[in-house]
Amino acid sequence: MKRAALLIIFITIISKFVGFGRELVLAYYYGATSISDAYIISMNIPGTVFAFIASGITSVFIPKYTQIETKLGAAKANEFANNLINILLLLCTLLITFGLIFTKPMVKLFALGFEGDILNLAIGFTRISLLGIYFTALITVFNALLQIKGNFAAPASIFFPANFCIIMSIIFSAKGNIMILAFGLLASSLAQFLFLIPFIAQKGFIYRAVVNMADPNIKEMTYLIIPVIIGAAVNDINVIVDRTMASQIYEGGISVLHYARKLMIFVEGIMILPVVTAMYPLISKMAAKNDLAGLKRAMSEAAAGIGLLVIPCSVGAMVLSQPIIEMLFKRGAFDDQAVALTANALFFYAIGMVGIGFRYILSRSFYALQDTKTPMINSAIGVGLNIVLNIILSRFLGIGGLALATSLSAIFISIMLFRKLGQKIGALGLKNMIISLCKIVSASIVMGVIARLLFDFLTIAHSQNLSLLLSIASGAAIYFVLILFMKIEDVDAVIKAVRKRISERIT
Repeated sequence: MKRAALLIIFITIISKFVGFGRELVLAYYYGATSISDAYIISMNIPGTVFAFIASGITSVFIPKYTQIETKLGAAKANEFANNLINILLLLCTLLITFGLIFTKPMVKLFALGFEGDILNLAIGFTRISLLGIYFTALITVFNALLQIKGNFAAPASIFFPANFCIIMSIIFSAKGNIMILAFGLLASSLAQFLFLIPFIAQKGFIYRAVVNMADPNIKEMTYLIIPVIIGAAVNDINVIVDRTMASQIYEGGISVLHYARKLMIFVEGIMILPVVTAMYPLISKMAAKNDLAGLKRAMSEAAAGIGLLVIPCSVGAMVLSQPIIEMLFKRGAFDDQAVALTANALFFYAIGMVGIGFRYILSRSFYALQDTKTPMINSAIGVGLNIVLNIILSRFLGIGGLALATSLSAIFISIMLFRKLGQKIGALGLKNMIISLCKIVSASIVMGVIARLLFDFLTIAHSQNLSLLLSIASGAAIYFVLILFMKIEDVDAVIKAVRKRISERIT
């Protein structure tokens, strides 16, 4: 799992930098304006419409395919995959048709504050981007298949062709027809699908036009997937509520939340998702064999790794939020007000980053055990809490209140899931985990304080961007030294593994 996670992290770092470059291009040409708001909504509606199903497929398909392959062989497992693909394509046709008919109400649902030209623009963008749902469905199944077969590199690399298409469409739209933005989104989905085809063929998967609604495996998967879909839908309600309220607080508020959230997603993509992606097929096999001890060990390693990586990033984002946003976005149409609002949102989003990471791990552990109801129930409770906190905190903190509500609800859900998983499979080593997390938090706070003081000192004689980069590099070095001296069990295990690998290469 560690080797796969490192490979995914390496590829993801590069792809996320390219992806973040996409956000910088968008901010440069369109800033935090009504056009960027309309574009972001049209980008998110298709993803949200299918995300309910996609998250369920990823969560349920991997353990189900593994179970069929273990018991009945690869041929039967591939037949099941083909059946699922064809059923999904039929479902996508229904979703797209519905979306094309009811585009205006859907846009209003996602952005209640849209009126007039911005509403019409968002509707036009959305009708084009909806067609990408077909490719999203196929990409979801292909990614899961490749991960099961041990190919983590290809699924992690699909964002390269996608981001290239989007960046080109932003540049060309700014110089010509603005509708090119929407066609760029459609082209990005097609590019990802075409990129995966050779890798799928290499693994021996052959597409067949098979549709069997009566397949008992499909029925069982449907039964398991419904709570996941509901849970995903509930989580997306968070995003919808945030954006709807943001559109009423400030013109460009959707863009402000989007840019701050993208920074969080950037960190999640590098620090969290590679670990979870590598862990999930492994724990699914352990669950299929009823190896609960191995499952707990793998989950504990993943949680420790995420805490080790994410907590210092959270502290760093909080203490340096303003200069980070200025360095990344303050150019072109992105003005001082947009910087201040985005930095405020980033500060509050950073609080809940570790909660989001633990939620990913804990939810996947339940899915591997084919318990999809518990994460769904907890997600529903979390959304209720988020909506209440949105209403309360946005009155005092504006856009930042929406971000803080998301963070607090994520932390709350993680605590509840941890408690439920312990009740389900036994003790999870809570004492050792808390001790390790306390050491990591202490080291991160010291790092954050020193990095901020160093930044303030360096800006006296150097440019702000250079001071920021030096402060971040120094903070990372300080954090690394601190955790070495704190004797954190998981860190020591990693160091021993690295030393062993080096000595093996030397000998």
